[in-house]
Amino acid sequence: MDSEKQSSKRTIVNQSWLSPFETEISLDVHVEKNIGKIVQVKLEKVMLEKHLPSYPWFCKDIKVQTPSGDCFEFPCYRWLVDENEVMVREGTARLPQDDTGSFQEQRKDELESKQKIFRWKEWSPGFPMSIDAKVKELPKEVQFDEEKNSEWKCDLAKVFVETELDKMEGLFESWKDIADFEKIFGHLIKENTVLENLMQDWKKDDMFGYQFLNSCNPVMIRKCMQLPDKFPVTHEMVKGSLKKRHTLQEELQAGNIYIVDYEILQGVPVSRKDHYLTAPICLLYKNELDQMMPIAIQLSQTPGEMSPIFLPSDNEYDWMLAKMWVKSSDFNVHQLVTHLLKTHLLSEVFEMAVYRQLSAVHPVYKLLMPHVRFTIAINAEARENLINEEGIFSRVGSVSGAGMETLMKKAMGTLTYKSLCFPEDIKARGMEDVPKYYYRDDGMKIWETINCFVSAVVKIYYDSDEAVQQDVEIQGFVKDVACFGMKNSDNFPKSLESREQLVEYLTVVIFTASAQHAAVNFGQFDWFGWIPNSPSTMRKPPPQQKDQVDMKYIMESLPDRGCSREVMGTVWALTQTESNEV
Repeated sequence: MDSEKQSSKRTIVNQSWLSPFETEISLDVHVEKNIGKIVQVKLEKVMLEKHLPSYPWFCKDIKVQTPSGDCFEFPCYRWLVDENEVMVREGTARLPQDDTGSFQEQRKDELESKQKIFRWKEWSPGFPMSIDAKVKELPKEVQFDEEKNSEWKCDLAKVFVETELDKMEGLFESWKDIADFEKIFGHLIKENTVLENLMQDWKKDDMFGYQFLNSCNPVMIRKCMQLPDKFPVTHEMVKGSLKKRHTLQEELQAGNIYIVDYEILQGVPVSRKDHYLTAPICLLYKNELDQMMPIAIQLSQTPGEMSPIFLPSDNEYDWMLAKMWVKSSDFNVHQLVTHLLKTHLLSEVFEMAVYRQLSAVHPVYKLLMPHVRFTIAINAEARENLINEEGIFSRVGSVSGAGMETLMKKAMGTLTYKSLCFPEDIKARGMEDVPKYYYRDDGMKIWETINCFVSAVVKIYYDSDEAVQQDVEIQGFVKDVACFGMKNSDNFPKSLESREQLVEYLTVVIFTASAQHAAVNFGQFDWFGWIPNSPSTMRKPPPQQKDQVDMKYIMESLPDRGCSREVMGTVWALTQTESNEV
């Protein structure tokens, strides 16, 4: 069809031309006269022979070359299922206000149709909204493509095989010795340099502190200028860990004291009666060697005789177990808040809003789709296998299904749009100048690069702030995220007023789905693959007195053999990349 609504006659694609081995079809379309600049192609899927089975057909794009030599591209990237038709616009990106009246109406019809398919649903209280569909009910265009799906299943199969080969007697028994943990996936451990080094150094305090900066949960640590009342650490307690002749108060004022507080875990229900969870607080000191050293740990939010403050000067087993408790809490917060909520679930909200509010010819649709694609699919899999009541994380972690709801409500209550802006988050935590904080250093470079690229794209299509305000689709997108996806959150913008605001918002979407997810996901096997370093759960309650534990108690506290294998297999599978991944 051309801009004057002149069109060619229907051209039938012979079924004999279709083959699973052919990825491209060429055919001639005959017209009686030159129909000018082609702006639209209509695809129809009809069953000419009703007795034959109907197979879905995926159309990537259509390329048209006119007799005069002009070429037009029509990106489709859609499935034709059963008997239906698709109108495919010429690929040049356009804002809705720049389209002609008839195409503006077509855009509205397109979005109304997609909103019926991509429906919001609250999967569980406390969680952000997600798609109203189970894995097998997902729209074809958001399902894994064949290559990604087969590789995902292959990774899970490898885990199953490894686990079966690795099984030993006493599935629910404790390990006898720390070294026994190496028996799980031993050859995979030897292939991982980071993990091998961690196994050598995990007991060292500087390695413990380093992980708050550069492991897969580098977002919890913040500068501490004043100790909270609930954590009554005194100079006498920590003077042996500080620079000589320096007081704790002086180091606080100098900006050398840091804190990690897992208050969000307080009161969260546990997954099983033999799984324990607490909400520890850890104080760290940046020493003269620029090492981040733990100097005090309290294993609850309530100080007192039954909640002692553990110190590096305590006996070896007390201090080792206190650090394990901190890392176990860190594991659970990482999986459910840092990783699940703040990358996966947020990106699904963004992807849903893209489909629901942005026409396929909108430049922002084209900009965002490569980054959020497949998020709905992977999250649907997670809801059915990882985070449901009987899912993997309820089995290997400390948090129950009800606990996840509690934790999500707390995390959603404090989650703000500004905290997703990488420079703002670093500044809010006082982490601008901490040495050896490579998460910050790399993250700032990537944020600035994405921001620069997005800014260049926005300037092509929006010549003024008024153009942003007049873009009904982009305003609908932002409003859908805040009012529906994030449940009418006042912490997210409901409109955008300027090009600068639009650039920042789009940078947040891309950074969250790509760089931030990579930072908190792909290092999981590196840092969680050695169970004593980051126990997924603890099977004994936290000690309430000092000098009461030994190595036997520690081994009985750590995850049992079956749990250890399952958590290692899970984090290994989650960190694999597919061959077609960018």
